[in-house]
Amino acid sequence: MSDLPRVAYLTSLYPAASHTFILREVTALRDLGFEVVTCSVRRPGPTHLIGPEEEAAHDSTFYVIEAGKNPVRMLQAIAGGLASPARFLKALKLARRTAPPGLKGALKQLAYFAEGLVLSRHLHAQGVQHLHTHFADPPAHVAMLTAALSGIPFSYTLHGPAEIYEPNTWCLREKTAEATFVACISHFCRSQAMYFSDPAHWDKLHIIHCGVIPERYESDPPKSKAPGTNLVFVGRLTPIKGLRVLIEAFAAAHATRPDLTLTLVGDGDDRAHLEAMAAPLGDAVQFLGFQSQQGVADALAAADALVLPSFAEGLPVVLMEALAAGKPVICTQLAGVGELVEDGVSGFIVPASDAEALTARIHDMAEDPARRAEMGARGREKVRAEFDVRHEAARIGALFAGTHDGKIRPDPLKRPS
Repeated sequence: MSDLPRVAYLTSLYPAASHTFILREVTALRDLGFEVVTCSVRRPGPTHLIGPEEEAAHDSTFYVIEAGKNPVRMLQAIAGGLASPARFLKALKLARRTAPPGLKGALKQLAYFAEGLVLSRHLHAQGVQHLHTHFADPPAHVAMLTAALSGIPFSYTLHGPAEIYEPNTWCLREKTAEATFVACISHFCRSQAMYFSDPAHWDKLHIIHCGVIPERYESDPPKSKAPGTNLVFVGRLTPIKGLRVLIEAFAAAHATRPDLTLTLVGDGDDRAHLEAMAAPLGDAVQFLGFQSQQGVADALAAADALVLPSFAEGLPVVLMEALAAGKPVICTQLAGVGELVEDGVSGFIVPASDAEALTARIHDMAEDPARRAEMGARGREKVRAEFDVRHEAARIGALFAGTHDGKIRPDPLKRPS
């Protein structure tokens, strides 16, 4: 029998088409011998079931709100919480202290508390010894209250940018104080966690990258590759991703380089507007919708470069995927992006919202295939060395194990200096 702790992962939606990195992390931990119980606040719709891995994860995940709608289960959860009056009162005080202002905030916190009761009962029934959550948004509220109710320690991964923009709304100071550790996806992210927490808790803040399986993206380009320079975007089609700026910049570049093409992989609430913007460009712009992990890998293999013009990011996993595929990137200078992409070495970094700069770099990328190949090779080396999900899973696994047995464990893999 393994002496590793049984871990639960909680997210707002699992599996989610835009959060395949969480599924990869869970899989990598299981490959290391951890038993991982997956939990989700809500059940995802069919658009998120983009491949066999997601379908399997969907079938084995516990859905909190769905379980809480069963009156018998809810009463059992309340009874279970009241069985430990001291913990129940501690959790109530924590809920009151971290509640958003106003009646609406109080009602939200009451919902989080109820979800915590349901989840606490499930975790005890499953023999869970540690609870982890990604992002510091509502599921982290639920995780924090669940830990107080159940006595099961919790931790969270801080991504940004939303939580960092509103640290008081998401109670970063309180969550860091209550957590056993915080996994920060970049040094920039860690610096912001330091800024919004008591220095007494800085030793809880660890760099744990999101990651990819590099060899999954190391396929040969398709034999029937389209002529010209083919750009690809992968992500949600929402205004925050800067895609309106991308269409503007691409149209300007396409006017002088008609062999340029752009493929957008993903979906979202801005798709109809983007399709209308791109309509004058005809077949030069293609919308593929959400794709499976293999579908994303295939789209990257067929491309010459990836473009990510976002207005806000943490450290985008899609940049790791593109670089692992040996493709250079054009991206905006945000948060921890510079910790992955070196301007002029593995890609180009442009100011966010600057369509002219983006147009110029699209031209630069199109004009020099040899430089593209060199940039892609350098980026691939970086991802192999620092962003392999199996290495990052070993690091967070060491933290789970250390929390469980009280032993301080060194980083199992020394990071490159």
